[in-house]
Amino acid sequence: MDAGTDQVVITDVLLRDGLQSEPVALPLEERVRLAYGLLAAGLTSLEIGSFVNAEKVPQMSGTEALMARLQPGECALLHTLVFNERGARRAIAAGARDVRLTVSASDGHSRANAGAPRDAALARLGPAVDLLTASRVRLEATIATAFLCPFDGETDPGTVVELARRLAGFGIRVLHLADTIGAASPWHIRRTVTAVHEALPGLPLGLHLHNTYGMASANVWEALRLGVRRFDAALGGIGGCPFAPGAAGNLGTDDLVNLCHHAGIATGIDVRRLTSLREELRVLLGHRLDSALSAVPTAPVPLRIGAGTGAC
Repeated sequence: MDAGTDQVVITDVLLRDGLQSEPVALPLEERVRLAYGLLAAGLTSLEIGSFVNAEKVPQMSGTEALMARLQPGECALLHTLVFNERGARRAIAAGARDVRLTVSASDGHSRANAGAPRDAALARLGPAVDLLTASRVRLEATIATAFLCPFDGETDPGTVVELARRLAGFGIRVLHLADTIGAASPWHIRRTVTAVHEALPGLPLGLHLHNTYGMASANVWEALRLGVRRFDAALGGIGGCPFAPGAAGNLGTDDLVNLCHHAGIATGIDVRRLTSLREELRVLLGHRLDSALSAVPTAPVPLRIGAGTGAC
């Protein structure tokens, strides 16, 4: 890995995966302020919400209103999640241009998260894809529980490959593999990422990592060695999955940026602005954050040359 010449793309999922596990929904104005704060820090990709049943995930209510308030220009992508045709219609009506389809690799998690077993949930995405494609919405996809499931145990890489093939048939631009419960090790990452790479060598891969057992940074490093250059993370490491028992917070955007910059890998992100926004987030939520850097002094440390470069 020639880290000095590499650049990663980080999608901050604070506004969706981060806030969906908070006990109360943040007001629209606060979500707007956080979104623009992330953009000002140099993030070029945000996951801002999901078009799901507000009774099940009340923290995601108002995603349409949030999209209407954000005008990031051409340099930033605003992703939203869609699980079915109804969600697709809502996304199109809201003017979404970048949508992530989501399906679980395991039946247990799929029933808890989507209310249907895996194959039924995947079939349900077909009409949604037709609508989104007709509206020229750019599609990505996330496979949840791609490594382990809280209900079904370890996920067979062959199952992930099969799902990846079917999702690739939908015309997705990027496939993200999610360690939904944060229990994967670098061995799991290597095994499954390698299997998907070999089966679909032309499909760009990203990782969505939780940090339940403190392995997220190690998993990033293993993924970098395998050529993965897209990662999801949430400022301060907050978040989790309401439908996956034991799932802790996300990999912290601040921790991920710190790792990349010390390795000489460009992110285009301003560390000082990100640190300042993290403190605002802590005050706003009224509790400690989960990222490693949120618990240490914020004085800058030397970085390798080129670490902060990169633009739209």
